[in-house]
Amino acid sequence: MIYFVAAIAGIAGFLFGFDEGVIAGSLHLLRGEFNITPFSEGLMTAAVPLGALFGALVAGRAVETSGRRALLLVAAVLFAVGALLSALIVAVWMLSVARLLLGIAVGIAALVAPLYIAESAPPARRGMLVSIYQLAITLGILGAYLVGYAFSESWRTMFLFGALPGIALFVGMFVLPDTPRWLAMKGRSAEAGAAIARIRAVAPESPVVTAELAEIARIAEADQHKGTWSDLFGPVIRPALVVGIGLFLLQQLSGINAVIYYAPVVFREAGFGSASTQLLATVGIGIVNVAMTVVGMLLIDRIGRRRLLLIGFAGTTLSLGMIAIAAATDAAALDVLALIGLVLYIAAFAASIGPLPWVMMSEIFPLNVRGIGMSVASLANWTFNFIVVFSFPLLVSSIGLGGVFAIYAVACAAGILFTLRRVPETNGVALEEIERHLRSGRPFRELGTQPPEPGHGGLQPSYAAAGADKAASR
Repeated sequence: MIYFVAAIAGIAGFLFGFDEGVIAGSLHLLRGEFNITPFSEGLMTAAVPLGALFGALVAGRAVETSGRRALLLVAAVLFAVGALLSALIVAVWMLSVARLLLGIAVGIAALVAPLYIAESAPPARRGMLVSIYQLAITLGILGAYLVGYAFSESWRTMFLFGALPGIALFVGMFVLPDTPRWLAMKGRSAEAGAAIARIRAVAPESPVVTAELAEIARIAEADQHKGTWSDLFGPVIRPALVVGIGLFLLQQLSGINAVIYYAPVVFREAGFGSASTQLLATVGIGIVNVAMTVVGMLLIDRIGRRRLLLIGFAGTTLSLGMIAIAAATDAAALDVLALIGLVLYIAAFAASIGPLPWVMMSEIFPLNVRGIGMSVASLANWTFNFIVVFSFPLLVSSIGLGGVFAIYAVACAAGILFTLRRVPETNGVALEEIERHLRSGRPFRELGTQPPEPGHGGLQPSYAAAGADKAASR
């Protein structure tokens, strides 16, 4: 059942990826039909992350009052409406508005969907399950590329396809309950117990349900006061906030969304001639993105978050450096070098830097500030997403492709240092234990690298087997 829950919530990720990637296949058609300047192109393309800023801001508080399920239903409606409006536009400014609406849906879903999965999943499988959201993003991007290739003469059809998964998300969330943690936080213990039993596929009176519900209730009682902005920015929770914002900052400054949005442009700059060849090469990049995301999902709960981040940042630094050098020297084999560099970059990103900020954002904040904490992290994500996407065509025209990728390579190198100094290891640690460690005042980066304090126990092996044994953390 937990896989079904993750798959339905993951449709939000598919829509995120589709609405990002669909612009890549439609840009050359839109340029032919409308008078598009570099500024209007940047604004139209960056309308999704700009709208996501507002969506994340609204969702931060609403997710605590209205619940995870209700917000995902709202996002589903916005996705479907935004796709229909995008297919009906008659001017570039109208497409910018429609994509702004889609961006609001993306901002809501990107905050709530990982949270919905994380609060429903057992610790032993939480990393892999939350990574389904990132896998869905890559599938959405690939789907957009394939739709763009199949309907290369009809940009309206490309946009219209986005309404279908929006409808599927609405239907799926309509039949699912809210998360046990939110229900318990609202005093709806019976519903919380029923949700745990349904997700874990056990009887409602099972010890698994009793133990998990008791631990959730104990943490909720300890956090009776509603989390405030001062709590979030205070010295106790600030280390988690730094990690959440820092990982998204580095994720965006690695240049991923510039590559996704403008992949055909990158291939044109690299020497690929026709639009169809550029789109076909872009589809190949999308396939690598999906395949390596699956690899990352298999590794995330085995080798841990920190080690996977270090591997990812090292790989992206090396590959971006290759592209930057090849572009700067105007090498005769630039098309081959750029293709190799892009494939290596996508592979390293998809297995590590792509899914891990979403996973860790849903893990590191205490329950009473989880909504606003994830909201601030998401705001950072979309702010830098907008900056990177909006600036890409302007930077390429001023300093060239090599200079742009050199900036991204430096950002990835900085990610190695940030991971070593700031990022904790949350692999296999219960959400309640992560909160206990954060409130203990010990350095956050020591989580998962040192034995827990006497009396706190930590995560027993039986938890992974049973799915919910919390006795050792009492």
